[in-house]
Amino acid sequence: MKIFVCDGSFDGFFTAVFDAYSDKNCIITSDNEVQLTLDSVLVQVETNREKSNRVKKGIEKYDKESVYDTELVLRSCSSLKEQIAFEYIKRLLATKSPIKNAYNLPEVIDFNDLTYKVKGETHRLKGFLRFMESASGVLYAPYTPDNDITDLLMPHFAERLKSERFVIHDLKRKIAGLYDGHEWIMSYAGEAEVYLSEYEKAFETLWKKYYIAVNIAERPHEKQMRGYMPVRYWKHLPEKKP
Repeated sequence: MKIFVCDGSFDGFFTAVFDAYSDKNCIITSDNEVQLTLDSVLVQVETNREKSNRVKKGIEKYDKESVYDTELVLRSCSSLKEQIAFEYIKRLLATKSPIKNAYNLPEVIDFNDLTYKVKGETHRLKGFLRFMESASGVLYAPYTPDNDITDLLMPHFAERLKSERFVIHDLKRKIAGLYDGHEWIMSYAGEAEVYLSEYEKAFETLWKKYYIAVNIAERPHEKQMRGYMPVRYWKHLPEKKP
């Protein structure tokens, strides 16, 4: 069995699809430490923009949203994301018509499950992301999302915080979205030492008081709260800090 290893980029994946498509029994992954079986052959994929564009054009012919949906899947934290996207694309090209609503197909179920998780986390973090004011006046929001969604969040917050400068820092992937009050870019960002403004503690205290004030102690709904506000996000929420 051939295992096609791509570089983790969108174009790298679509290049791998181009190279692997004619192989009936193969795997596509971006995991360089993938477990090999005795009959495995490792193929390192060299990203090629022309090959990538040909695959994108081919699948868009049958579903105009297929490239966008595939890129959502590739943002997933699932170790199987490339293979799930590959199986979906093969089925789409074989069917030659949109298949996203064909819930009887296992390839579609797996594909849609990952798109749902990525979209869901993006939506939740538009409400859960908390900014802190740094000493320089730049707003800073550290977080550790399950999926690679920082650049999906940037347009939303650039619209909401039009005149502010801010940074959204994905600590897990060491990347950040930077907004200067006019435009935003993505950049590598390792460990960050941020000095908070003298007012930040006061803001945090006020936010905690507000959170306590709107909570009804006599009617606890811990299970419901965990459903709306997953525990894995709590460490970056000031209202949940001791």
